[in-house]
Amino acid sequence: MSAAKAHVIIVAGAGPAGMAVASSLSKAGHEVIILNRDIKFGGLAEYGIFPSKLKLRGGLKKQYWDLLEQPNVHYFGNISIGNGKDLTVEDVRGLGPSAVVFSIGAQGTKAIGVEGDSAKGVFHAKDVVYHFNRLPGFGDRPFEMGKHVAVIGAGDVMVDISHWLIRYKKVDRVTAIVRRGPVERKYNPKEIRAVCANMDLDGIKKEFDRIKDRMAAVGQNADHVLRGLTDEFTKCEPKVSETKMGFRFLASPKRILVDGNNRVRGLEMEDNKLDPKGDDTVAIGLKQYYEFPCDAVVFAVGDKVDETVGLPYKSGMFVTNPNKTGNDPDDSLFQAYDEAVGKVVEGVFLAGWARKASEGLVGIAKRDGDWCAEVVTRYLATKVTGSQAKVVLDKLHAILKNRKSRPVDVKGLRALEAAEKSHKGMTDCIGEFKYASNQEMIALIERGKA
Repeated sequence: MSAAKAHVIIVAGAGPAGMAVASSLSKAGHEVIILNRDIKFGGLAEYGIFPSKLKLRGGLKKQYWDLLEQPNVHYFGNISIGNGKDLTVEDVRGLGPSAVVFSIGAQGTKAIGVEGDSAKGVFHAKDVVYHFNRLPGFGDRPFEMGKHVAVIGAGDVMVDISHWLIRYKKVDRVTAIVRRGPVERKYNPKEIRAVCANMDLDGIKKEFDRIKDRMAAVGQNADHVLRGLTDEFTKCEPKVSETKMGFRFLASPKRILVDGNNRVRGLEMEDNKLDPKGDDTVAIGLKQYYEFPCDAVVFAVGDKVDETVGLPYKSGMFVTNPNKTGNDPDDSLFQAYDEAVGKVVEGVFLAGWARKASEGLVGIAKRDGDWCAEVVTRYLATKVTGSQAKVVLDKLHAILKNRKSRPVDVKGLRALEAAEKSHKGMTDCIGEFKYASNQEMIALIERGKA
């Protein structure tokens, strides 16, 4: 692409979606400026994948390094966007790019909404995942789990958290609390291999005996389902602790029970039954309650976007254009939309979890970024090129210097990577050393010790 036709695009967020957008648009010859809240790129690929999956993370890292080394890609880590942050949305648009893509993930967490949710020992699943992946702000914060942890959910996040609790925290017991039954479990059978050596088979059998009549009421055979569930316990990773793991099915947490020090001592649970709904089932509360003792509770209740960013926001999501365009992919799904004036926000797009929170992991986020890049490319075809890259970059550097921000570039990232690789510090479940605070990373980069 000739310089005359090359546009400048700013991509906010360097997770799988943002990096996919940046990759597509830079390959098309455009100048891409990446602004990232974290010092390191990667987003969920760096801070959301289970730490021991080093091969997957390593492959993604290599792709991302290759992208950032391109001469038409400019990386600014440690730069937050939002009201009172390094840059506002208006600042970013005012730099003069032809388009801005926000792929900043879903930084917020939905409220748990259960009485007692502020007790000591109540955690959001995302915070726990960030902790064991050493995301600054979470990696160096104590997560006191006690001896018996209840993890609410039946998906892969539940398995990852159970894996960490069993293998590294070595708690006495982990119980997955599931609103519906074992047929409706959501985790990938391959993922369960990480924890199946610690399954309490006798306890699981008793749990099936407890709920078999409610399963039979919707045509589910408890013995058959139990066999199917336990048949998945193959190729288990070697046992490294005496933790026992089990399930509590057809159970909804209604209240967190606390002791005199506001520490978790258990859950008040409601028994559920299953009702058919089309080809699926729904859980219906039976108004029968009981106490379930535990020392900590981890809720996987989903994510919401950060309303303080300054993009049009409603009900936990940034607002996208309600008017379909009929293109494939449909432009409207990726266009930011201001309901107050009934118009799209000119040149502003959303991708990944910023567009649809909690929708799949790395592969789906990458696909979303690819689709967004197609939509942005269509948009750019209707525009004359705006400011040159040098002009935009000079403006950006001037604002950041004026605000005493401390952006990290690719050279700084390389220095940080070299220092972490040569460090002989703690690795535990990560299998690699990571600094857990921004202060440590910035100090190291600014000293230039590589």
